[in-house]
Amino acid sequence: MSNYHRPRIPGATVFFTVALAQRGSALLVDEIDRLRYAVATTQRARPFTIDAFVVLPDHLHCLLTLPDRDTDYSTRWRLIKTRFSMGLPRGHLRRSQRARNERGIWQRRFWEHHIRDDADYRWHLKYCWNNPVKHALVAQPHEWPFSSIHRDMALRRIS
Repeated sequence: MSNYHRPRIPGATVFFTVALAQRGSALLVDEIDRLRYAVATTQRARPFTIDAFVVLPDHLHCLLTLPDRDTDYSTRWRLIKTRFSMGLPRGHLRRSQRARNERGIWQRRFWEHHIRDDADYRWHLKYCWNNPVKHALVAQPHEWPFSSIHRDMALRRIS
């Protein structure tokens, strides 16, 4: 069994990559309203700040900042994944997924990186904005509709 050692830094800003179990699927953009509901509902129940967010067809990247005395991003992701998955048909399940009553929609884990400094923050922010271009989904970051770049352009946070 894997033993994950995750930093417990209150109020941390963390970059995440979260992927569907079936790479190549378009479920996240096909069900974007379901994902928005799952994120917003979780954010109301367990607050966090969305610094950047980009949703691609089969995975997403985001920068989230936790409240000052909070370190629990794992529960937030469990809740987002669970809320998104409710009502969707189950994916192909392995025995271990059936034993845990999983739906087989998401990869079991996620990748996280704690932001170290301003340069690291800016790099990951731009990574979110530019990821649809990297995946050849659009020619320019602002052309992708499922990105916080639009909010940041409206707030003139783009540099």
